[in-house]
Amino acid sequence: MGVEFSILSGIVGVIIGSFLNVVIYRVPQGKSIVFPGSHCAACGHNLRPWELVPVLSFLILKGRCAQCQEKISWRYPLIEVLNGCLYFYAAWLNKSGSFLQLGINFYFLSVLLVLAAIDWDTYSLPDVFTLPLLGVGIMAGFFLPQGPSGWESLATALGVGGVFWMITRIYPEGMGLGDIKLIAGLGAFLGFPEALIAIFIASFTGSIGGLLILSFKKRSYRDPIPFGPYLVLGAWIVFFWGQDILSFYNSLF
Repeated sequence: MGVEFSILSGIVGVIIGSFLNVVIYRVPQGKSIVFPGSHCAACGHNLRPWELVPVLSFLILKGRCAQCQEKISWRYPLIEVLNGCLYFYAAWLNKSGSFLQLGINFYFLSVLLVLAAIDWDTYSLPDVFTLPLLGVGIMAGFFLPQGPSGWESLATALGVGGVFWMITRIYPEGMGLGDIKLIAGLGAFLGFPEALIAIFIASFTGSIGGLLILSFKKRSYRDPIPFGPYLVLGAWIVFFWGQDILSFYNSLF
């Protein structure tokens, strides 16, 4: 869609990323994402407009609350920048010319970002995000030309979701139902075999990540490790480079 539109999309992504930070922080606690307004979690200071500018406010305030000087987590600007980068690249690669398709892609990328952050913090993947992700993925397949067809989305969601659901019946400690719902949502959006590639990447990177966490003794072997962030990483890789991965694989045979 052109570099100018892609840059504009990236800026919009950064702004939306600021809202995603609110969602990530409040939804797991059962709080409203609208009221009260943005405030310092430490002292309750209501943030003024100039303190709400994505990324820039963090830099101007040097990562501290203007009122109590409590440190602001570096993750806030990271989420904003990451969401902006996702939007920029999604717009850059969008060949359909459909703003509706692009909007659905933005939704997919941002919901995955929210799920990854929440799962990392709370070891949970809320239904309020995973179930709509599944539904939107299937509906997009029936009404939008780009990506898997509606029946392929439905079949892939049921197939990969069902397989991993059966695995949890045999080995319930290995994966939660939230992971299963997320996998089904990825199947709906990515289709077959892309969803399987995403799961493979998630399993591979998750194994490496788990070993690194254990090697630094941040957790013991008995502690749970969230799988959602690795599923999200696999989904992003396949979303952007899935066709390249498939082409490379096919060139080997």
